[in-house]
Amino acid sequence: MSCPLAPLCLLSLLLPPLSPAAPISPAEPISQAYNLAFYMQKNTSTLLQTYLQYQGSPFSDPGFSAPELQLSSLPPAVVSFKTWHALDDGERLSRAQGAFLALTQHLQLVGDDQSSLNPGNPILLAQLGAARLRAQGLLSNMAAIMTALGLPIPPEEDTLGLVPFGSSAFERKCRGYIVTREYGHWTDRAVRDLALLKAKYPA
Repeated sequence: MSCPLAPLCLLSLLLPPLSPAAPISPAEPISQAYNLAFYMQKNTSTLLQTYLQYQGSPFSDPGFSAPELQLSSLPPAVVSFKTWHALDDGERLSRAQGAFLALTQHLQLVGDDQSSLNPGNPILLAQLGAARLRAQGLLSNMAAIMTALGLPIPPEEDTLGLVPFGSSAFERKCRGYIVTREYGHWTDRAVRDLALLKAKYPA
């Protein structure tokens, strides 16, 4: 008497055993992150100039620049070439991840500030909102790269801390200037970081 399940038994013998899932290649998320960062880089100077244009003097004065202004809650992107080049993949990605997490939170704050300071300027508000969404997208891409490389993803933190809601209009304008400026600097650095990783992990 033949077994009605005999064909299935034979098929199970012929099929190779299931192998563990292949490790995710970092090449694809690196390429996606690089393409997004490169696209962002094309828009950062426009965001900064639009921001300065609508803040009034001295921000809107020709050639305005105040590199000495910094925020303790936002890490500066500037670093010596020697220090930058000595970073390993984990350090490079972790620092960028922390910076863009901080930038997403700061861009939300600047957007809220500008909603009250420049409520009739939808162009600036739209550009700030788009920058924040792109920063969030880059964060997701970087997390995917770190997962593919087997690196720990830093936990999300409240980088803003206690925000002084009584800040003057001038202080809020200064804060927005620093954020939009550092958004550009960190995007430039991200393109450089990801270009190095792209060369190291080609598709």
